[in-house]
Amino acid sequence: MAVIIGTILVIIALIIVGLILRKRVYDVVDQQESWKMDILNRNVAAELQRIKSLNLSGETQEKFETWKERWESVVTKELPDIEEHLLDAEQAADRYRFSKAKKILRVSEQTLTSIEANIEQIVQELEQLLDSEETSRLEVEQMEPEIKALRKKLSQYRYQYGKAENHFELALDELEEKLTSYYTLTNSGDYYEAQQVVDMLKQELATLKEQMEAFPSIYKACKQELPAQLDELYAGLKSMKQDGYRVEHLGFEKEIYNYQQRLADCVRLLDKGNLEEAKSLIPELEERMKEMYTLLEKEAIAKNYIETQVPNYGRLIQELDQSFLETKTEVESLKKAYYFEDDDMEKYLTLANSITQLKNQLNELSNEIENDTKSHAELREIVEAGFQQIDSIQAAHEDFKKRIRNLRKDELEAKEELANIKAELNDTIRRLNKSNVPGVPAFIWGMAETANEKNMQVLKALEKQPLDVTEVQYALAEAKNEINALVEQTDLMLDQAYLTEQVIQYANRYRSKYPLLGAKLAEAERLFRSYEYELSLEQAAKALEEIDPDALKRIEASQEEVTY
Repeated sequence: MAVIIGTILVIIALIIVGLILRKRVYDVVDQQESWKMDILNRNVAAELQRIKSLNLSGETQEKFETWKERWESVVTKELPDIEEHLLDAEQAADRYRFSKAKKILRVSEQTLTSIEANIEQIVQELEQLLDSEETSRLEVEQMEPEIKALRKKLSQYRYQYGKAENHFELALDELEEKLTSYYTLTNSGDYYEAQQVVDMLKQELATLKEQMEAFPSIYKACKQELPAQLDELYAGLKSMKQDGYRVEHLGFEKEIYNYQQRLADCVRLLDKGNLEEAKSLIPELEERMKEMYTLLEKEAIAKNYIETQVPNYGRLIQELDQSFLETKTEVESLKKAYYFEDDDMEKYLTLANSITQLKNQLNELSNEIENDTKSHAELREIVEAGFQQIDSIQAAHEDFKKRIRNLRKDELEAKEELANIKAELNDTIRRLNKSNVPGVPAFIWGMAETANEKNMQVLKALEKQPLDVTEVQYALAEAKNEINALVEQTDLMLDQAYLTEQVIQYANRYRSKYPLLGAKLAEAERLFRSYEYELSLEQAAKALEEIDPDALKRIEASQEEVTY
């Protein structure tokens, strides 16, 4: 029983699948049937009728026949074949031959796609032909009056074109011939060729129009204006030579002649209608003439500069040389008494060489002015550089003179400083001798002796010939350091001694009451008499603070008031 039910279910499933597949085939058949009817209903024939507004001959006639035959083939043969294919596909589906039905539908779909492409190509080519005809016609309608206007302009202003009139007449004739060719081609239905002729005509007309508009000004510039400007420049050049300006080296005469020849060549080319050479020459020549005038103006200004500044230039060099001679004499004298650093001598020799070079340059400049070997502009550059060099040398010279003046200044300042150090040493020794202290510690007398020796070293350095300022300053610095240390230690020692006396005197009031304090004070007094003032102060102050903690502060405050 189960087998029977299973078999029935399988059969039912197969029937359902078959129905579904057949339904799909029917759907595709319906779709392609609609596609076929859409193609059949297209108004391609009406589109083809639009071409009848053109001349149906030649190339146009051939294309029309081709498009018409192709559309008739679609309507009479290919679409009916599609109808048969669709019937065959339905029949195959009814018989459950789905593979055959799909194959038939694929072929019919490819055919429909091909028909669509052909129709699109026909319509596109048709539109291109119609657009080409319309575009060409409109462009020709626009160009015809332009050609007539150019011929009229050439006739009215023929004097502006010279011999090139014939060239432009021939060019206009060629344009009109192309117009005639265009009408011939359109009358014969060759619209694509006619479009090519119009494109060529449009380009040539634009070029000719541009040339005819530019030609008069270019022709006038090459034949009249620029030659006249070159003649004027040449005359000005000759006049400047007669007035003593040095312009020969510029080579303008030969350059002007070459430009005159090139202009003559350009005029001959212009007579033949060739503008290219002249178009490139005119801006080049105009720019070059500006440069020439600039250089001539520069030469004229330079000549005036040389005439007015060279005397002043020579005077400055002479004054600088005389000033350096005085410095040289002073250096020779100072070298006997002072030691010159290598850096100073190098600067001195550099100054001497620089001034010698300036004098040589001045001699060369004078020769070049007399012999006419260089232009005034070149001479001006030399003089301007010389003025800058003079300023630099003068600054270096002044700096050097300050340095040698400082040699004497340093010596005098060193002697004055040594005298101050000696006075301070003597004053310190007098203070030590007049002090009421029991005695002076040996290390202070040793420092005084060292300070005196340092002073003697400074004195020896000052007596050397030649004087080495660096050595003097070094010895002087050591002497200063030594005397400063001596003064500092002396002040400290005396302050300690005076304070110790005050502390011992103050502490004596407690001596009878505190026997231990008396013993400590006795030790402090012994140290005091042994010149150990620092230890004595420390001993006495420590003993007093045990009895009266604030006593030392009061004593110090009282001593500061007395000192003040």
